[in-house]
Amino acid sequence: MECDFLIIGSGIAGLSFALRASALGSVVVVTKKEGNDTATNLAQGGIAAVISTLDSFDLHVQDTLESGAGICDERIVRLVVGDGPEQVRNLIEVGVDFVREGQEKDSPLSLGREGGHSRRRVVHAHDLTGREIERALLKKAKENPNIQLIENSICVDLLIVPKSKTGKVKTCVGAYVLQHDSSDIVPFQAKRTILCTGGAGKVYLYTSNPDISTGDGIAMAFRAGAEVANMEFVQFHPTCLYHRDAKNFLISEAVRGEGAILVDESGNRFMHKYDPERMELATRDTVARAIDEEMKKTGKDCVFLDITHKDAGFLRKRFPGIYAKCKEYGIDITRDRIPVVPAAHYQCGGVVTDEWGNTTIEGLMALGETACTGLHGANRLASNSLLEAVVYANKAFLFCEKELSTIKVNKKTDIDLWRSGNATSLDEEILINHNWDIIRRTMWNYVGIVRREKRLLLAQKRIAEIQQEIEQHYQDYRVTPNMIELRNIALVASLIIMASLKRKESRGLHYIIDYPEKRESCRKWNIFKKVVDADGQEEIKVRSKKISS
Repeated sequence: MECDFLIIGSGIAGLSFALRASALGSVVVVTKKEGNDTATNLAQGGIAAVISTLDSFDLHVQDTLESGAGICDERIVRLVVGDGPEQVRNLIEVGVDFVREGQEKDSPLSLGREGGHSRRRVVHAHDLTGREIERALLKKAKENPNIQLIENSICVDLLIVPKSKTGKVKTCVGAYVLQHDSSDIVPFQAKRTILCTGGAGKVYLYTSNPDISTGDGIAMAFRAGAEVANMEFVQFHPTCLYHRDAKNFLISEAVRGEGAILVDESGNRFMHKYDPERMELATRDTVARAIDEEMKKTGKDCVFLDITHKDAGFLRKRFPGIYAKCKEYGIDITRDRIPVVPAAHYQCGGVVTDEWGNTTIEGLMALGETACTGLHGANRLASNSLLEAVVYANKAFLFCEKELSTIKVNKKTDIDLWRSGNATSLDEEILINHNWDIIRRTMWNYVGIVRREKRLLLAQKRIAEIQQEIEQHYQDYRVTPNMIELRNIALVASLIIMASLKRKESRGLHYIIDYPEKRESCRKWNIFKKVVDADGQEEIKVRSKKISS
């Protein structure tokens, strides 16, 4: 199959770009499950943007930089923040129904406040913002004749061809796609391939992410030779619902923004011990570590979020999704405290891109959580993720609009069909499930909220052994979706560990007991890249990128 734009992933970044790029040519969107099975669909909070006259770009920039703990690229922060209001207006034009202060269509937008924000600036659709955005974008995409949505298909690897005679310069011309219904692996060829596969929360045992979040885009890009950075900065959301029957359900930071307090089993507040000024509205890294420490001190399995002091009618209207879901589990948030625990939530690092979304491989772009743009630094500010996705979707479109006339599919290079050779069918899924479980438990226990160098080294050894076994399975058996995801989470896990060992300080989301202080000499990105020498031997090279003041 050939197209102008191959988009891998159907979240806010992928669909926003698809709608724009459809004016330039044919668009194919490949998604692993159903079109709306994305992290975007689960996003509760909203989009941070300077809308109020009481707010300013400088304040939003400062909040982002402070949250990012010295690792943000300030130029990128200003670019994204400055474009925020226009992109919110664009979403409204697409059909996103954000909540307003009044009943009239031209009433001011309702603005929420979340941790780390000095002003109310979070545009929302109650606590179902992601679902509302996904609904509107998906509807428009399905109505667009230039967009083909291919569901229940997973990319195996990128199509990379040499651009120079030496083979050192390469270009991406598409991807190999496994279609679930036929089990066929088909090469999709494109002028531009855009990775919008989201994050990698399923690397950890407990996560707020959907099951599809297995780091596919990061893993494929790294195997192809693209640079990745800041993988040590994994954001753990402080408040996921703690219930034996609940899976991946987030209690939005907006609940704390509306006045919820964190308490222990006896009803005692504790955030004053960790951030006396901001308390429950401290940045996510601070709140997550505080909860983790309180749980370890008391030996309890959770802490509690209490918003029972607010009006019941207000809570049911402001948080309809959270109210309904908690009620399913016998928790009435208007009367009961909500049991919560931290869980892996957002990958602040990813595939290195420029300000247009281009990776270090020609023809390959990355948007959204898959990318490392420089916006989030060492800790993402709440509700900046959806903002980044729409801003960069537009930036990538503007780049392609300008450059598309010079882009051609490399017709001189034959694209190899996928060959399974003597591979046999994998008839025992236990080979996959066992390793999947080991990886996730190892990462949770050894590479979690609080780290220690000794544990990191042990995790590195265990993950390396599992990777060898997985690669053997990959060679011996026909590829399956579960095998692809297992291979990807193993690689992403190894990158997180390598990056964590490289950073000899505690900064933002990376807290390591051996090096508890920030060090100015470590104020840099550590960028990893896989290279292959003339003998076919693989090596991972690391370079540093200093962050200017």
